[in-house]
Amino acid sequence: MKNTKYDIVIIGGGATGSGIAIDAASRGYKTLLLEKNDFAEGTSSRSTKLVHGGVRYLEAAVKGLDKEQFNLVKEGLKERSRLLNNAAHLCSKLTLVTPIYKWWELPYMFVGLSLYDFVSGKCGLGRSSIVSKNTMFSNFPSIKKEGLVGGVKYYDGSFNDARLNISLLQTAEKYGAECKNYHDVESFIYENEKISGLRVKNRINNKVETVNSSIVINATGAFSDQIRFRDDKDAKKMLDLSSGIHIVLDKKYLPSNEGLMIPKTEDGRVLFILPWMGKCLIGTTDENTSLSEHPKVEEKDVEYILKHLEIYFDLKIKKNEILSSWCGIRPLVAPDNNASTSSIVRDHIISSSKSGLVSIIGGKWTTYRKMAEETIDYVTSKYDLKQKQCKTKKLKLVGSEKLNKNQKIDNLSEEINNHLINMYGDKAVDVYKSSQEIERLHKDYSYINAEVIYCIKNEFVQKPLDFLVRRSSLGLIDIGVAKNMLESVLLIMKSELNWDDATLDAERSEAQTLLNSSI
Repeated sequence: MKNTKYDIVIIGGGATGSGIAIDAASRGYKTLLLEKNDFAEGTSSRSTKLVHGGVRYLEAAVKGLDKEQFNLVKEGLKERSRLLNNAAHLCSKLTLVTPIYKWWELPYMFVGLSLYDFVSGKCGLGRSSIVSKNTMFSNFPSIKKEGLVGGVKYYDGSFNDARLNISLLQTAEKYGAECKNYHDVESFIYENEKISGLRVKNRINNKVETVNSSIVINATGAFSDQIRFRDDKDAKKMLDLSSGIHIVLDKKYLPSNEGLMIPKTEDGRVLFILPWMGKCLIGTTDENTSLSEHPKVEEKDVEYILKHLEIYFDLKIKKNEILSSWCGIRPLVAPDNNASTSSIVRDHIISSSKSGLVSIIGGKWTTYRKMAEETIDYVTSKYDLKQKQCKTKKLKLVGSEKLNKNQKIDNLSEEINNHLINMYGDKAVDVYKSSQEIERLHKDYSYINAEVIYCIKNEFVQKPLDFLVRRSSLGLIDIGVAKNMLESVLLIMKSELNWDDATLDAERSEAQTLLNSSI
């Protein structure tokens, strides 16, 4: 890195940073992306797995006659369509149903969701409809039957966030970007009070290098203010942080492939109950929080979710039935008043400091591409960089370029075949060919040894949880099995990365600590 003059250096390897990397590289700019930990280790792998315009934002826009919020929804629905087209191996249409327990809420919800369809226009995924209570009983056997009037069905998108993050980075690399995880920006270098480079520490080998670039973009999500304060200790706080947790239960609690959207819990929050990777995903909470690299799941948040499940379902779920849980920190644009974090519109702001550091604050997964386009447009208009047109609106991501979801891979069971295509798209055959002997890593799941090898060689895996939690998503759906598979993954990594016994022991200890506390 030290011998290269980069046009653009991006700090942060989550959704926003990765989106900016692919936009910059596809326009032809010499691009470097640096991530302190693993890619998508923070908020970008801890979303509700929805690609959406924001139903609750639309309601707020209509009630408050707020054109800004309305435009946010409209923009989000356009980006939803683009994402489903450009990353078809990881994104799909999702049917959602809202249960109704008061007769007057049925027309209210139907009209509201029909408006959501109308705003979608040509980007719509289907028309909303009223669902009878008997159909609700049939599709959701455990739903609370007393007082149920019926439901309203509508459509949004579902996706695998952590894997999409990797697909973005692979596509950015295809266009010449360099993407490096475990590279920590220790300080900025200045020339005439303007940023001219960075000092970067490789956290794997502890070497420090100097990187040359006068354009640096801070896309570190929840850590954006920390980076801004490092550049300017007098900078104004721009972020409000909110924590959200999710829990995962067995699929038996949601046997249908349709999800449920509870539009308003006791304290006004939205609760989703979704099918995801063969499990039942439930979330999320919304609490003011402080900054943490590994935020922990609070007992009160778990109890909040379980309490509301009891309100809407005729069942009692025990805590020991929870297969996995995780906490993410949302980076929200700080409001001008003291509004609660649940009422903050997750818009984004692009700004620059006196020294030239560009920061993008806020945003959400669905609009990552639009945010990236606006960021690079901002940079090229403000700095001495030749303007080039954005190319990402119709750019197919790695994994979706030659996708055939019905592809059959020789010598593989249908179960493992489908698993590889759903996770890797048109790279599934490359995954299969990564090992001469295919071995299943766990009897209850479709993961195979070839995936670990492929992810080491092609998906930036350097530590065991890079694979177990983020490339495979296993730690997010069944933490117990992730712990069980740890040793098998470690042994493959030792062989592929030429670890000595001391390194193996250190990686095992670190992974066990994280798996036993918070992932």
